[in-house]
Amino acid sequence: MFQSTFVSRFWLVVILLAGALKLQAQKEAVCYNPNLLKDTSKRSIKSAAVGVIGHDSVKINYHSPGVRGRIIWGGLVPYDEVWVTGAHDATTLEIGHTFVVGGKEIPAGKYALFTIPGKNEWTVIINTKWQQHLATEYDQKEDVVRIKVKPVKYALTERLQYFVEPGKSNTGKIAVAWEKLRIEFPITIKG
Repeated sequence: MFQSTFVSRFWLVVILLAGALKLQAQKEAVCYNPNLLKDTSKRSIKSAAVGVIGHDSVKINYHSPGVRGRIIWGGLVPYDEVWVTGAHDATTLEIGHTFVVGGKEIPAGKYALFTIPGKNEWTVIINTKWQQHLATEYDQKEDVVRIKVKPVKYALTERLQYFVEPGKSNTGKIAVAWEKLRIEFPITIKG
């Protein structure tokens, strides 16, 4: 009887651990192209964009919301307000070497990436406080750089998606597309 109880408890523990590991794996799953998934979720998908510019990797972590028939610009995402440029936690930009955006040299590290969408022009913001929820704790005093970009018309992109696009030598672009718009800005890796 003791052996039977022990074996039963052992298997119960194994089953519980397997379930916990599966939940943990699901929680940490990251999608690298949220627009390739069969989209059955109403939630924002934990996503990442990774690329190499020059000799350094560039990593962007974000949550990808879907259009789902909603009015995005001037609706879900108001004009002229700081936006996390994704959903949930601040979108992060991580680079292992010094880099240049908008003529400003920025030390290697992890930063928050915000935007201020406008009808004809957007402001892209790189901010030092990368650990925050939405833009509720955003403080302009913590901005490293702000640059102006023009949105361009783009093919319908159901889920917000970032791109790291290498160019020549140590240059490249970071872009984000959602709904029928895309913005991009140049980046140069130093070192």
